Amino acid sequence: MKTTKLYQKDVYLKDWDAHITSVQKHSTDEALLYITLDKTAFFPEGGGQSCDTGVLGPYEVIDVQEDNDQIIHTVRITEECCHNRPSEGDNVHCSISWDRRFDNMQRHCGEHILSGIFFDLFGGVNRGFHMGQEYMTIDISLEAKPEITEITYEMALEAERGANKVIWSDAPVTVLRFDRREDAENLPLRKALAFDEDISIVCVGSVENAADCVACCGTHPSTAGQVGIIKIYKVEKYKGMFRIYFEAGARALNDYRVKHDILTELSNKYSSSVEDFPLKLRIQEEKLSAIKDELYHIRKAFIDSHCEKLDELLSVTDENVVIYKLPQLSLDDVFSMGKHYMNNCTKLIMLYSQKDTSFILVSDGSYDCGKLVKEYASFYKGKGGGNKVSARAIFTSEHDAFLFADLICKHLS
Repeated sequence: MKTTKLYQKDVYLKDWDAHITSVQKHSTDEALLYITLDKTAFFPEGGGQSCDTGVLGPYEVIDVQEDNDQIIHTVRITEECCHNRPSEGDNVHCSISWDRRFDNMQRHCGEHILSGIFFDLFGGVNRGFHMGQEYMTIDISLEAKPEITEITYEMALEAERGANKVIWSDAPVTVLRFDRREDAENLPLRKALAFDEDISIVCVGSVENAADCVACCGTHPSTAGQVGIIKIYKVEKYKGMFRIYFEAGARALNDYRVKHDILTELSNKYSSSVEDFPLKLRIQEEKLSAIKDELYHIRKAFIDSHCEKLDELLSVTDENVVIYKLPQLSLDDVFSMGKHYMNNCTKLIMLYSQKDTSFILVSDGSYDCGKLVKEYASFYKGKGGGNKVSARAIFTSEHDAFLFADLICKHLS
């Protein structure tokens, strides 16, 4: 039995009564049923737009799909209502989730308006549309104006301004339905029709001066002003086309709020106005870069001074193992110091980072550093590894670290 599509007659219909025309079990999940109705305002997934959700009687509608002339509602049967399962012939009161519907209407209509502007300004044809959770994308192929070979971000912002002007004009949005391709093709379509019958054309503005005119089965508000706002995020090349990332409606407003709050917080942190923040941040980055450069040279000089002290110690000791503590240096800095002795010291040097309770072992290969760590570090809950000339051993406490060092000393004495 063909389902009457109420959403085609009134996109603002939220509640209605209907008869159940069929009930089928889900193939794998006993808590789910497939239900068809004699009439429905639930929009099925299609045209890049997600389906409506809501309730069908006491049952939650979690998915809606179209199969030929029928609209199939997937409903979840909860424990509270499983004793009263739906049956063919039942009358039910239905309600869609309006926030979800209007969100889809804003976004889908926003896509129409923006695609129409890209076509008008640059001859760009929308060859792909996706409504994601975080943003929407359209894939624009430059076809109608061969002289234009790319879409820059500045060009995208020009299209954004044009799209928002359509919204500010509150242009009417109408859906024209045709049974024959020949009748629909008289309209100023930005994309050729792909089918011959049951054609729905969405027109933004008048037919004589349309901001967009294209075949579409989705739901849209009655005026462009209800879209609210369109914001483009970025442009990137994609498979010979240009992918436009953007958002529309309440989602674009929420995105602005989040980013505005972040920018305001950062501006306050730097004692700056929002307008002056980029300059203030650039000055701070330059200062930070200078500090990092100065710190690099100080660290290098500090490591060099410790190398001199260690060289002096190496020249007077007869021990096979030399332990040298570095309380101020991180493990990475200690490793940088250790590079001075890799492959050119016949003794085993154990450089200790007090900050990271870790040892760097270095030698000329006479002592296999990696093997020593692998064989003995685990005795004291240590971990690490390396090769013949260098290895690191990381411990959870200084006590364990020096038990490991003591064992190495005894082993190699």
